Amino acid sequence: MASLGEKRPLHGSSASAEDTSDPQLTETRAPQPVPRIASQRSSWDATTHGQPGRPSTTQASRTREEDADPALTEIIAPQPISRTSSQRQQWYAGAPDSAKESAPAPAQSLSARATQLYTLSYLIFFSILGTLARLGLQSLTVYVGAPVVTGVLWANVTGSLIMGFLIEDKNLFQQEWGNPSSSSPSSASHRSRTDHEAAQRAKSHKAVKKTIPLYIGLTTGFCGCCTSFSSFLRDVFLALANELPDPSLPAGVGIAPRNGGYSLMALVAVILLTVSLSLSALIVGAHLAVGLTRVTPTMPFTWTRRVVDRVMVPLAGGCWLGAVILAIWPPDRQGANTWRGQAVFAVVFAPIGCLGRFYVSQWLNGRVPWFPLGTFTVNMLGVAVEGLCYDLQHVSGLGAVVPAAMTGCQVLQGVMDGFCGSLTTVSTWVAELNGVRRRRHAYVYGTVSVGVGLGLLVVIMGSLLWTRGFAEPICG
Repeated sequence: MASLGEKRPLHGSSASAEDTSDPQLTETRAPQPVPRIASQRSSWDATTHGQPGRPSTTQASRTREEDADPALTEIIAPQPISRTSSQRQQWYAGAPDSAKESAPAPAQSLSARATQLYTLSYLIFFSILGTLARLGLQSLTVYVGAPVVTGVLWANVTGSLIMGFLIEDKNLFQQEWGNPSSSSPSSASHRSRTDHEAAQRAKSHKAVKKTIPLYIGLTTGFCGCCTSFSSFLRDVFLALANELPDPSLPAGVGIAPRNGGYSLMALVAVILLTVSLSLSALIVGAHLAVGLTRVTPTMPFTWTRRVVDRVMVPLAGGCWLGAVILAIWPPDRQGANTWRGQAVFAVVFAPIGCLGRFYVSQWLNGRVPWFPLGTFTVNMLGVAVEGLCYDLQHVSGLGAVVPAAMTGCQVLQGVMDGFCGSLTTVSTWVAELNGVRRRRHAYVYGTVSVGVGLGLLVVIMGSLLWTRGFAEPICG
């Protein structure tokens, strides 16, 4: 996992002693809502202290280094919380005793083929779990009288919360990169540790963690598939078109017409709720990782490498194969229409979308450092496929209900919930929004993603809705 770097203290390293204590806040001593980058701080100091002129050569070179945005990939997500060096020292010194037990300093290296096999197995297995978690949360949070009728909102919040925890956590995979320290926080060796050593240790941890198959499976597989960017934008379009399903209304009763102003407010509400709550969940998850550092266990890498990794290969393949068999030959033909279209077809298509997102992100995300092109591409592709499948499922004039038509409708639902839901992601998207160094890059990336995706759905879904209208799907 490549990092985006840590922000330096505002007034240099001399403030290290003050970093760990909360200063008394008065009416005139409030913290800045948005931390400034180095170039902004230098210009601020020059104007407030009456020092005209340009920064020194050293400051200018450091500013260019801090302003550069490293490439963001699917598994390279920056830390949601930026700490000063003194805070990082206390973090590593306060690691639990389980992380300080004797273990080989570096993890035993795996061959490239073995690492790739284990990574693919974890992605397949956790993509299935993430998809089932998303469908389950949607079923639990859409009911009569629900305060929010977009069920995928809570799945996006849950996946972003877990993503923030995994990004910030430094205990689960502690033994994969060595022992932090065997001395107490009050020892002389701890007091003599420099800020540079603490920063290098943080970089080493993130660099090793991004290569662990289990970590990739949890972040890219589970969190990426538990969240869905395509379902989020589908709800945005339906809110704009006054077609968002309302569980409070009886079946067959349509929503009353409304003017364009109400539709615009509905669109803004869905966007703001999803983006703000997902970003908040990402940061809350990171804070939970910090607050639970003393109780978070450490997984022994010998157990994960020798047992879990090897067991995951047949387990992931067997789960995927079992889902395919259940989709083709359901054990109960009478009840096949009640559960096969709701979950089984989604499980069949989920690993395909997850693997596609993983490889496309690795291939494209490094092209533009400040704009994750791979995540943007898979999100837009998933949104387009989502719109096409929704149109096919809601087109009118299909004739009588026959088993073939019912199965086709269920397959389309499985493609939307499984393939599109796993191909697109909100957890990685908000992690990238939170991680780019310049805020204007985050606003550009977020606005372009939502704007282009919504434009695709206006063309694809709007062309059917505003000409023939949406019909109730056969498998609805």
